[in-house]
Amino acid sequence: VQLQASGGGLAQAGGYLRLTCAASRRTFSNNGVGWFRQAPGKEREFVAGISWNGASTTYPDSVKGRFTISRDRAKNTVYLQMSSLKPEDTAVYYCASSRTSYTPPDYSQYNYWGQGTLVTVSS
Repeated sequence: VQLQASGGGLAQAGGYLRLTCAASRRTFSNNGVGWFRQAPGKEREFVAGISWNGASTTYPDSVKGRFTISRDRAKNTVYLQMSSLKPEDTAVYYCASSRTSYTPPDYSQYNYWGQGTLVTVSS
């Protein structure tokens, strides 16, 4: 599976962005998909996950209520809608395909990764 993340850019605090993760070469429709982010000097952080059928989503407290993950299995695409953005959301965002149908927060459980897309939130 090859993953392509896009949609990053510059937003103001309180604004919104939508990230897209598109799969090619092979479907990831039977896999959970997660979004992670990594800010300079910080560890990679899990920010959202969606199960293979979209029935289950997971968020850490830091983004709960502000980020929404969804997927379109027919288009082999996963989205991350981010709203009420904060400067601390600034990071490179990565999508990744889980080894299973679900999305554990441990990044070692993901075996395919997109290249990352930079999100910058200004205050």
